[in-house]
Amino acid sequence: MSITKIETSIGNIAIVKDSQIIIQDVQSALDLMATVQYEADSNRIIVHKSLFSEQFFDLKTRLAGEVLQKFINYYMKVAIIGDFSVYSSQSLKDFIYECNKGNDIFFLPTEEEAIERLSRRK
Repeated sequence: MSITKIETSIGNIAIVKDSQIIIQDVQSALDLMATVQYEADSNRIIVHKSLFSEQFFDLKTRLAGEVLQKFINYYMKVAIIGDFSVYSSQSLKDFIYECNKGNDIFFLPTEEEAIERLSRRK
């Protein structure tokens, strides 16, 4: 796993990259948060959707809710980037829409948009 740190006026943003899935369950998400906090001194994370288990995007598994609740509990903002149009689930589309209206969890198409959104003061 590689973590790139971007410094902004409101703090660091960590961009996490890897060639394999790193978030498979709640514990792996907690491990990622701890690693990012330690290595990048950041509470804002950008992660490509390919680093998440496909179960994350099947809302029936409840994995997305459990993982994202941990991000909220530990005051970590996260932007998940990628093409989400490949998923046909209306529930997932609604979930993404609602997340994007908030201030902590975002599903965005590009890294640039994620940096811009995570650089906001809220």
